[in-house]
Amino acid sequence: MFASFKRTIRLGWEHFFNHIGISLATCFTLTVAILFISSIFIIKGAAQHLIVSLQEKADITAYFKQETPEEKIFKAKEELAKNPEIKEVKYVSREEALKEFTDRHRDDPEIMNALSLFENPFRAHLNINVFKAEQYPTVVNFLNSFSFSKDIEEIDYQERKPVIEQIFAFTRGIEKAGIIAALVLITITVLLTFNTIKLAIVNSREEIKIQKLVGASNWFIRGPFLFQGLIAGFFSFLLSFLITIGFLYFLSPKLEYFLSGFNLLNYALDNIRTLFLIQAGGAAALAVISSFVAVNKYLKT
Repeated sequence: MFASFKRTIRLGWEHFFNHIGISLATCFTLTVAILFISSIFIIKGAAQHLIVSLQEKADITAYFKQETPEEKIFKAKEELAKNPEIKEVKYVSREEALKEFTDRHRDDPEIMNALSLFENPFRAHLNINVFKAEQYPTVVNFLNSFSFSKDIEEIDYQERKPVIEQIFAFTRGIEKAGIIAALVLITITVLLTFNTIKLAIVNSREEIKIQKLVGASNWFIRGPFLFQGLIAGFFSFLLSFLITIGFLYFLSPKLEYFLSGFNLLNYALDNIRTLFLIQAGGAAALAVISSFVAVNKYLKT
């Protein structure tokens, strides 16, 4: 048993180095394949962050009358949070609203001069998020019949309705596009890897036929080719892992602004175990399965 295992390893290395050109082509193909699969994982994380960021902006605001005590608004917030259709309720005081406005328009002297002429004109309010865009009308109806509705001065849903619907439609489009892109990339990856490894094994078809003629078992013949695939998978994994981390290191700062603060490198490092398993497992699975299927063709002839 041990002698057979040593033979498998020895012949696997020999096959790998005796056909070094094809072996390097196989490693390159596997590396590209693993990078494709890794990109799906990274893009999915970025898309989820973008979807959450967009949906957080798709809120409605209930403005309370100036004279409404803060304690009463807190009670209203607690009541709203019990509604199963409401995802999140955030309280913004008059002081916080003023600070947000001031920070946003700090570099506009005309607005700042006009603001200084008045006492704080902002009202305390509740920002309300739901899980789905179609739930907003129900929540608005709930607010209008709410026990605290007499304290609410304005609900800004109608003017924000078109924007909210567009945001949710866009995020649904991102999710669907992500699924389609993932399926297409995985299909291309599998076909590309299989065909390259199949080409590598074509050079050994005569050797396989001779081994069959002398009575070697199928697993005796398969072993070295499967190990050869594992060697290619291992080198491809190392290369793809280094490329992924290096690429994200240089790319993350440039894309962070466009991805609403999402840092690609930090996401990869936070999920390093998952990324490691995807790349190592993907390399091993693609290499071994493709080698197994390709060798089988010549075992049947």
